[in-house]
Amino acid sequence: MHSPLDWNDLRLVLAVAREGSLSGAARKLGVTHSTVFRRLGTIETAIGTRLFERFRDGYAPTPAGETAAASAARLEDEVLALERRLAGQDLRPSGTVRITTTDTLGVVLMRHLPAMRAAHPEIQPEIIISNAMANLTRREAEIAIRPTPAPSELLVGRRVADIAHAVYGSRAYLARRGDKDLSAHDWIGLDDALAGTVIAGWMRDKLHSARISCRVDALPALRDAAAAGLGLAVLPCYVGDLAPTLRRVTPKPLAERARRCGC
Repeated sequence: MHSPLDWNDLRLVLAVAREGSLSGAARKLGVTHSTVFRRLGTIETAIGTRLFERFRDGYAPTPAGETAAASAARLEDEVLALERRLAGQDLRPSGTVRITTTDTLGVVLMRHLPAMRAAHPEIQPEIIISNAMANLTRREAEIAIRPTPAPSELLVGRRVADIAHAVYGSRAYLARRGDKDLSAHDWIGLDDALAGTVIAGWMRDKLHSARISCRVDALPALRDAAAAGLGLAVLPCYVGDLAPTLRRVTPKPLAERARRCGC
């Protein structure tokens, strides 16, 4: 008679399936490589079925392993949903709260943290600065503040602000190049990593034949390139207005495709 699987066994199988290696699963679970190797062997012996094929570049689930991992993922969702429901019943605002936001919105967030700490001194915020979308359903963070026109329907959130954009240039660059038509200026472009942003969309719509002096893959680099005088750049106003060496070339914010910031 086979020994039954418990939740810790299924968590290990799921970690190996997701990470594709014992070392990755060990890091995910906070245990050693040898522990994962030993426990996986024990699980496979107990159920009498091989769950993973071992290859030189990692571990791949067998059909039985895929079935076990899929069941484990469904159970994980149920456990996390239960945790969220139980946590919501505790009305005392205390403990660690993980908040994730982007590298540019982090500056704005920090200005509001002292007021939050004063209002809720028992809450200890843990700030995660990352442009990657955290998986809130797996509790990688409790709160995500992201600039997005289409938040996930699976999450509970609300719009906290509209983000205005404008064209900026360094004072030195503008003094050197004069008040030319926008299409006659050098521009700082965006790498493919930012192709889906409002900025990239505006440039595609309005600047078909613009001279691109350089390309960047992050908004802080876009701001810094403009400040260095490499050309004009479209920036969120909360980024561009705070840069002392930049000034707006378009006095009014760009109206096209305004992006919302929500949490």
